[in-house]
Amino acid sequence: MRKGDVIGQKEVWTRLTQMAREDRLPHALMLCGPQGSGKMALALAFANYLLCRNHTCDDEACEACPQCRMLAKWEHPDLHFTFPTIKLPSMSADHKPVSDDFAKQWHEMIQTGPYFSMDQWMTAIGAENQQAIITAGESDELIRKFSLKSSQGGYKVSIIWLPERMNIECANKILKLIEEPPSHSVFIMVCQEPDKLLETIRSRTQRIDVRRIDNNSIAKVLAERYPLGAETATRVARLSDGSWLNALRIIDNDSETADFFADYQQLMRLAYMRNIHDLKKWSERIAGYGREKQKRFMDYFIRLTRENFMYNFGNPELNYMTEEEEAFAVKFARFIHEGNIIQISEMADKIVRDIKQNANAKIVFFDMALQMIMLILQKK
Repeated sequence: MRKGDVIGQKEVWTRLTQMAREDRLPHALMLCGPQGSGKMALALAFANYLLCRNHTCDDEACEACPQCRMLAKWEHPDLHFTFPTIKLPSMSADHKPVSDDFAKQWHEMIQTGPYFSMDQWMTAIGAENQQAIITAGESDELIRKFSLKSSQGGYKVSIIWLPERMNIECANKILKLIEEPPSHSVFIMVCQEPDKLLETIRSRTQRIDVRRIDNNSIAKVLAERYPLGAETATRVARLSDGSWLNALRIIDNDSETADFFADYQQLMRLAYMRNIHDLKKWSERIAGYGREKQKRFMDYFIRLTRENFMYNFGNPELNYMTEEEEAFAVKFARFIHEGNIIQISEMADKIVRDIKQNANAKIVFFDMALQMIMLILQKK
């Protein structure tokens, strides 16, 4: 994992390496940005840069470089990973799960590539509907590991993926570690929701915002890696909304996205017909998705509702829809207008909050279905 494997983000990469070259690298960095923007790709590439002391070596030279041979398998003794975990049935009651418990699955995932989501990780460890966290046991492990000297005589690097999932006990212990870091230690936090982190941790890290990937970079890499024409690659890049993960889902014809599109269509059609009986069945089916999938459906709902609203302006440059979504919008878009778009958006935001707070999903989605009857029949 080197600079060339990062899609776009040249500005961030330049900033990171410049700090290292000028010997003003902070002991704790926090890469913040939306899913699919390449935060983990940057973290891995920068860890490689710090741990391989021959920063100018190319791929051929790296084959002879001991540091890079270890980094190629992400098994460097001075590189440590921290990530959310779950408690398996096989674990004892007093065991606090740590990242090392899932080292095999983690290495298999990052070996396939640095662009992945929490949902993919949950599937990899067989816990799609559970809540993954970083426990106090993990902070104890980090403290132990960083109390030892560097194996190779250089930096010791810790990559913490989704630190916002640390429980309060873990967060307080990590805070003490970054307040008094061991010499030549670098903590790289890869964060998606920084506001959920302790303010005291945020204040002791240098935050670097990673923006969405520009469309040109996504289109270029798509055309290089996949049998797509320039026009298709450009369309997929626009639809991806700056996320490489979204781009991959689109070209893979993601079955989940197709299911969400069907769910969206059915909701709107049943609401228009005021078919309360079938809307209740619809809400029960969505409630059965599980919390993480429900949140993904609501993300899709919000996006497609926005696209239908923008479709009314008659400017193709404002729209980011697939051909199937656009075909649906031809007849449906007129029902999303100035008179209801704000109410629909506020309703969707409230549902997302309710899901995160473990509200009864059947009640939440049936209420949503009933509200949609009034909202889409509302006049401009």
